[in-house]
Amino acid sequence: MGTKNCPETPRQKMINMMYLVLTALLALNVSVEVLESFRVVDASLTQTLNNVNRKNDQIYGSFDAAYMQNPTKVKEWKDKADQVRIKTADLIIKIKDLKEQLVLGCGGFPLKDAEAGFILDPGDPTTTNSKGDTLLIKREDDLNTPSEIMITQKKATELRTNIGIYRDFLAAYLEEGSTLRENIIKQLDTSDPRVSLKEGGEKKTWEIEHFEGKPLIAVITLLSKIQIDIQNAETNVISTLYGQIDAASFKFNRLGAAVIAKSTYVLEGDEFEAEVFLTAEDTTQQPEILVGGTKLTMKNGKGIYKVPATKVGTFPWKGTIRYKNPEGNYIPYDFQGEYQVGRPTATISPTKMNVLYLGIDNPISVSVPGVASESLEVTFSNGRIIKNGTDWTAVPAKIDGLGKNTTITVYAKMNGTTEKRLMGSMPFRVKEVPPPLATIGGQNGGTLRKEDLQAEDGIFAELKDFDFDLKFKITQFDISFSGTYVKTTSSKSNKFTDEQKGFFSKLTPGSLIYIDQIMAKGDDGQPSRPLAPISFKIK
Repeated sequence: MGTKNCPETPRQKMINMMYLVLTALLALNVSVEVLESFRVVDASLTQTLNNVNRKNDQIYGSFDAAYMQNPTKVKEWKDKADQVRIKTADLIIKIKDLKEQLVLGCGGFPLKDAEAGFILDPGDPTTTNSKGDTLLIKREDDLNTPSEIMITQKKATELRTNIGIYRDFLAAYLEEGSTLRENIIKQLDTSDPRVSLKEGGEKKTWEIEHFEGKPLIAVITLLSKIQIDIQNAETNVISTLYGQIDAASFKFNRLGAAVIAKSTYVLEGDEFEAEVFLTAEDTTQQPEILVGGTKLTMKNGKGIYKVPATKVGTFPWKGTIRYKNPEGNYIPYDFQGEYQVGRPTATISPTKMNVLYLGIDNPISVSVPGVASESLEVTFSNGRIIKNGTDWTAVPAKIDGLGKNTTITVYAKMNGTTEKRLMGSMPFRVKEVPPPLATIGGQNGGTLRKEDLQAEDGIFAELKDFDFDLKFKITQFDISFSGTYVKTTSSKSNKFTDEQKGFFSKLTPGSLIYIDQIMAKGDDGQPSRPLAPISFKIK
């Protein structure tokens, strides 16, 4: 792809010559025929520009392909080519934006903004802006507006500066003194023209020479020519950069066999599938791959091996890849592997108990050997089951003490499809959360010192030896005092009332207190439940 002399095609040479002739004719007269000639040249330039774009895209595509094969070798040159692509695209956008400003300034407009019913005449000149919109060129013979924009508003000077920056950028990638470097510098030259004695010895700038007193269509055509010069320079530079890549680095000098299986663990009744291929590939020829003496079906240079999984166990397999070397001889490369076949099974187990409890979140662990968690679908016949990460949470809807109506069932989506297979199921019993115990100072009954009783604020509900962090709160209770007198008082919370505390101060050793009508409500969402009475003897 490299080039040394930056050659121009005959077509491009002809276009350049036509542009020079037409420019000379402008000095004589801006006739309809001259304007029409500029239209023809600009259309031809546009076609040439499209061809150059396609060529450059192919070269950049070659960089991408080479980088995928050997990033270490290609990265330096691909990075430089990517910079050329960015700088070129930026400059081309600036030129297209300048064209758009000229066309709009001379009364042109985007076809997308045309009035309803507008029909474009095939002979009408057009151009495109940086967004890809087609612009209709009007007042092609306008001499004043282009000069105002390019000379007075100094857009030509800005363009000259940008071309110079781009030219120096490309030259920095090329060897000092090389023919290609000199040709690109000449191709993108923006220096002032020499003083011509025939033209009165008047000194002209590059801007005046190219843009002053020129009709709109001539300026548009010149900008198209500059675009082609820029992208031709891009072609030559990236071709040279591509040629710097050591092509020999992409020739494989070591071959080996590779086996990639969709899974080494399959279920009974399914198929084991694996791809067997050579780690280095020549697209001009395919290897022969044999397993058990049988040739495999080839797909994109890879052999596809399939075998039915008819029984449980571990099964080794092996074969040979036969590859033809440059001398035409087949070289064998052996390979081997194994796969496992297991029965469809699912493991379903509660993580904290052997039953499910009503009204609370019950963590459940579900797994199927050889199947990823995200490929599992779990159903629950008595309530809801929700996935939390890799585990599940079951929320029963009703009591099922015998486990006849509560089942967790597991399905698996196999081989990346929507097809589901039943992996297993398990029945569960559903019980109510056991009632808590009412306590005072952590005691559920027995003897209690008067001082300890007076130090407590109320009665609390405790779930003894229960794995869930479930809270209950006393909502009411009655206390009966016995001794020299009998008195019963009530509380509508878990706190002792002032009246009850007053009786505590009158208790004597041997007095009995009896607490019943105890109700407690838990955060399981179930109604308040009665708790067993408790009693204490004061000591």
